[in-house]
Amino acid sequence: MDNKTLAKEILKYVGGADNVKSAQHCATRLRIITKNQDLVDVKAIENLDSVKGSFYNSGQYQIILGTGLVDKVYADFIPLIGQASSVRVEAEEEKEPLTFKRAIRIFGDVFVPIIPVLVATGLFMGLRGLLTQDAILSWFGLTGEDVPTQLIQFTQILTDTAFAFLPALVAWSTFKIFGGTPILGIVLGLMLVNSILPNAYAVASGDAKPLIFFGFLKVVGYQGSVLPAFFTAIAATKIEQGLRKVIPDSLDLILRPFLTLLLGLILGLFLIGPIFHEVEVYVLALVEFLLTLPFGIGGLIYGSFGQLLGILGIHHILGLLEINMLAKDGWNLLNPIGTCGNVAQAGAVLAVGIKTLSNKMKQVAYPSALSAALGITEPAVFGVTLRLGKPFIMSIIGGGVGGFFAAIFQLKATGMGLTGIPGTLLYLNEQLPLYILTNLIAFATAFTLTWMFGYKKDEVL
Repeated sequence: MDNKTLAKEILKYVGGADNVKSAQHCATRLRIITKNQDLVDVKAIENLDSVKGSFYNSGQYQIILGTGLVDKVYADFIPLIGQASSVRVEAEEEKEPLTFKRAIRIFGDVFVPIIPVLVATGLFMGLRGLLTQDAILSWFGLTGEDVPTQLIQFTQILTDTAFAFLPALVAWSTFKIFGGTPILGIVLGLMLVNSILPNAYAVASGDAKPLIFFGFLKVVGYQGSVLPAFFTAIAATKIEQGLRKVIPDSLDLILRPFLTLLLGLILGLFLIGPIFHEVEVYVLALVEFLLTLPFGIGGLIYGSFGQLLGILGIHHILGLLEINMLAKDGWNLLNPIGTCGNVAQAGAVLAVGIKTLSNKMKQVAYPSALSAALGITEPAVFGVTLRLGKPFIMSIIGGGVGGFFAAIFQLKATGMGLTGIPGTLLYLNEQLPLYILTNLIAFATAFTLTWMFGYKKDEVL
């Protein structure tokens, strides 16, 4: 659907030109003031291609189109209603308060363009985990040593790239949403994972040491991290917007990119990043403590809230704990509890996908549920459950119930790095039936609660 057709379809479903008082737009949304709100067909509009959602606020019907597209659709929409083009409403001048719900919606908008990449990576990881395990290779009379090195390297490119450079994707999308220059977002995100910076996962496992600046600041790369890149990008866009107002046009091309990247990187490496690094230390100590609690209490708590660590981008620190446990006695107590949260996400998202009346929601939910079942929950969390709110709460409950039973059953993995369906390969002993049962409990709990209480069938993203 081209932009002109989209503008015509929007006009049709808001009740026609006679029902439109005026229209304007901001950085991401087409804002329409209608005469009769009852004539607006919200479901039809939200099912249109390129429409990411809509809502009413302060008497305006606001249709989320995204940066760039909104300008083009607005240009085609205005002639249809016979209105002279109005001045664009800048994002920073919007009067809508920053409520928790709006913050979650903005956070979700950042991840919408990234979801297809994360889903594909989840499938790559799941397939690679299945096809490179000795348990599967033995069916064909092979071992891991029989797999060509070049094939392993090829699969690593498929599985590692998106997450290694996830900060670049997050920063790019954040710059777009907040009105910055997207190419600067890409470069800033790449700076956060530059090869000079020690890999965060390597530091967490003890294979590398962080860089020390000023004698006390510990600096690492932010591979696979979300929030450090997100907040760094927000700060950098605000810096860029401020520079636009004070730098003369003759010097803009030189100074604005230079200062935006310089100041953004300083904030990312020396302020935002170290804050999250300190949080990691406390999280590690807390998780170690939870695993010692009796009667399944620790499993209940970590199974519920462990999912938040991925959102915060500090989950890689737990790799150190898993490695220590495996080195000490050959067992991993964290994996079976943590996997329940992933499977619970799959259950919640599948419930949304089956129940929803929106074809667009189904297109996002089904592949996200499969990806979560394979161990990659970012599409499910950022694309569906966190944006909708209640399904995320139901997934927390499901993960907690599953984690409780994982602790009660004393499940122990023989390795690390695999969860969900591929994770069965870490339990190919007498534990396998209990592992499957535990994950079915987590899945069913989240699915049932989401179906009954967490989602209305006409609710949209």
